[in-house]
Amino acid sequence: MTRKIYSILFLSILFTIILCSCENSSKDQETNKPNIIVVFCDDMGYGDLSCFGHPTIKTPQLDRLAAEGQKWTSFYVTAPVCTPSRAGLITGRYPVRSGFMGGVLHPISKGGLPQSEITIPELLKDAGYSTACIGKWHLGHLPQFLPTNHGFDYYYGIPYSNDMDKIDAVKDNPMEANINPEIRFFNVPLMRNTEIIERPAQQTTIVKRYTEETVQYINDNKEGPFFIYLAHNMPHIPLFRSLDFENKSERGIYGDVIEEIDWSVGQIRKALEDNGIAENTLVIFTSDNGPWLRFDQQGGSAGLLRGGKGSTWEGGMREPTIFWWKGKLKTGIVSDMGSTLDFLPTFCNLADVPVPDDRHMDGFDLTKTLLYGEKSPRDIMIFSRGNDVAAIRKGDFKAHFIVRRDPELQEQLPLLYHLGHDPSEKYNIADQYPEIIDELRLEAEKFKKTVIPVVDQVRLR
Repeated sequence: MTRKIYSILFLSILFTIILCSCENSSKDQETNKPNIIVVFCDDMGYGDLSCFGHPTIKTPQLDRLAAEGQKWTSFYVTAPVCTPSRAGLITGRYPVRSGFMGGVLHPISKGGLPQSEITIPELLKDAGYSTACIGKWHLGHLPQFLPTNHGFDYYYGIPYSNDMDKIDAVKDNPMEANINPEIRFFNVPLMRNTEIIERPAQQTTIVKRYTEETVQYINDNKEGPFFIYLAHNMPHIPLFRSLDFENKSERGIYGDVIEEIDWSVGQIRKALEDNGIAENTLVIFTSDNGPWLRFDQQGGSAGLLRGGKGSTWEGGMREPTIFWWKGKLKTGIVSDMGSTLDFLPTFCNLADVPVPDDRHMDGFDLTKTLLYGEKSPRDIMIFSRGNDVAAIRKGDFKAHFIVRRDPELQEQLPLLYHLGHDPSEKYNIADQYPEIIDELRLEAEKFKKTVIPVVDQVRLR
């Protein structure tokens, strides 16, 4: 009898140990899902960081992340302007599929990101993530389109570009207002969740306050997992920076702004390390499109790349991009192609949630490239102009089928460049490779057949 009692007790203890082990394993699995932070600038050029070649803008924090992580030199956004670029990032789909054919949303716009779209934060919430959008949204300012209706638990920021909502006194001379700005010129709202808490937003401290909100969210959610989408309004014109960064950079006010953003990244890194979660947090830094060249010295630089914001030349859509995950990434420079389209499937893999299979997805999972240095699965990139394919890159070759504001080049279409040999797109080699032109035409037609017509959200008024 005693032996039987001992046997029962032993089995009970064993069962309890196994049960606790399973529960702890489940908790560990949840905890081991990495936190993810995407830092997304506005109108920053390919050549605006010291680690990407700028000689006078100092970005030591980003340089450090690049040295410890991966620096991607052929990384693309999905459009050369704000709204469609952000739609591509958040949905993992080319923006034309969501109703963003070109142009951007304005305060008078009635459109926004459709509720039918599935977003990164919605997918990550299914995996137990807390989610925050801090900064510029620009995917619809009406209540049904705000971040809190697209999967984010928390929102703090300006819902569109910082040069909008100009007061009547400066509407007749917008260029002057942008170049010599005052806070009162731009009646943009600062929101917390769905409420306006400040108007006009005090933009001289906006980078600092976005940083403080991000650090606070990290501190409050350090048990994880969490996803933070930090979308700076800067260095979009008009340029503002805090007193601590006034006249600090050799590059002038534009450099001041970039160096404050670099400081911001350093504060985020420090918060991760102070909370002991740097080894379990993937940080990505990039921008929504190339520099706004029409503003001369107050705009950025695309470095050796051609063009800038608004163009489908490389300078409009190839962005300086850094991935950092302390001790986890295969360190080095990645010259393979990648895109913000690839964030969604990569994050889904890391969070162990399925990628939507009920719609056409355009991203590739970059996990093996990030962790093991394997070749990127992306070998093609579409450069849209409305419903048309303006350009397409496959491998090293890029063909242009539409070029704006250049009658001489329009007569030479199509254009072809070898981006490995000629990243500046200076030397048209279309006559040497007619078979490549034909191949890229077929790829463009193939892509267009996958696009289902939808309502143009930007044109809704």
